[in-house]
Amino acid sequence: MGLLPLDQEHDRSLITEWRKQPGHLGFRCSFSGEGVRERLDDGSLDWIWADAEAAGVAMTTVAPGWFGDIGRIAERFPGLHLTLDHLGGLGGSTKLKDAAAMTYIPEVLALAKFPNIGIKLTGAPGYAGDAYPFPAMQGFVRQLFDAFGPDRVFWGSDISKMPCSWRQCVTMFTEELPWLSEHDKKRVMGDALCDWWGWSRI
Repeated sequence: MGLLPLDQEHDRSLITEWRKQPGHLGFRCSFSGEGVRERLDDGSLDWIWADAEAAGVAMTTVAPGWFGDIGRIAERFPGLHLTLDHLGGLGGSTKLKDAAAMTYIPEVLALAKFPNIGIKLTGAPGYAGDAYPFPAMQGFVRQLFDAFGPDRVFWGSDISKMPCSWRQCVTMFTEELPWLSEHDKKRVMGDALCDWWGWSRI
């Protein structure tokens, strides 16, 4: 997912040619840049969402505080695959833990009604105040899974910011969530994301 700053001007061909760049499936953007609020409100970013939808270019974002805007984009451009990163939160840049870090979860759960919004569970251990297997976070993972389902929930590590090993980032999901069926586990651990982003493994 290449970076696309929303506070800069871009040539219209950027999105239509995006997937021709080696390794590029979509773009990651932040809504926090200077002037982005005004550009969202006046519609001057609409061409990006429209062209991405038409070209099959997926979008990911870190968007705490922007959930209403994400919902409006999803509603207006239903063919655009949008993915919230870091369980919808700030990921490794937050110092909050457990429930204090998850106060926004009701807003994220409300976005599950849009079938073109998915969520990455990137960096779940980083929000935990307890030790592996991070039981305090498992409840929030369950809520998100129940709302979005196995085809729109994606594992991710954010390993450089995690308080545990790579293996534990993986086994938190593959060994410590007994309610996750083998089929759903395969979806969450990679199959669903490949389908969502159009990522061919051949």
